[in-house]
Amino acid sequence: MKDISWLKAQPIAHRGYHDMNREVWENTLSAFQRAAEAGFAIECDLQFTADSVPVIFHDHDLERLCGIKGDVREKTAAELGLLSIGGTKDKVPTLAQMLRLVNGRVPIVLELKGRKGDDEGFAAAVLDVLEDYEGRVALMSFDHWLLKGLKALDVPYPLGLTADGAKPETFFVHEEAMQLGLDFISYFYGHLPNSFISKERALGRTIITWTVRDKAAQEHTFANADQMTFEGFDPRETMIS
Repeated sequence: MKDISWLKAQPIAHRGYHDMNREVWENTLSAFQRAAEAGFAIECDLQFTADSVPVIFHDHDLERLCGIKGDVREKTAAELGLLSIGGTKDKVPTLAQMLRLVNGRVPIVLELKGRKGDDEGFAAAVLDVLEDYEGRVALMSFDHWLLKGLKALDVPYPLGLTADGAKPETFFVHEEAMQLGLDFISYFYGHLPNSFISKERALGRTIITWTVRDKAAQEHTFANADQMTFEGFDPRETMIS
């Protein structure tokens, strides 16, 4: 496993340090700037455009964030770059734009949002954009085929499984993914503790959680994992010693 002690060092802002989409919206350059200024690591979501560019956007559909119907994958990066997020000045950013903004100030955790059978070139495109970036980066996904693809490309960054589930039948699926030699796991805090995560922690695997929105969830995270992905509050005001 790679040395990823830095992944535990500071709270991770879920989709950037937004304000629950009141004025600063999720997965925007404004949210990433706010996170970097506060010293929080940044988690964000990657989608793949019609012209094979990694962009930062969570949903498959544009309606919730941009107010129009349409599939994010049917748009080019330039077309998405014209769309306002939540009626703000922020547009859908590319991964390259986000990296230029953050510029190594804080760690970045990138979650690839895959679609089975429609991800050809996605993993390679992400690695191409990251090639000259000098800051700390980790990659993760729910999607095992993307994790396999990144491993096949000899990914030089820490690679993790995003997962949830509290039943043994889900653990078998997760254990299959871990056979790829992954470095960390991002797990839903509400499904902790469980035997799968306990075993992985015993093996020295770094565990982060998603998505923590209050002090109770924060306390639950640090009883069962190494770091949290949070939103909706300032963890500097509720840090657990």
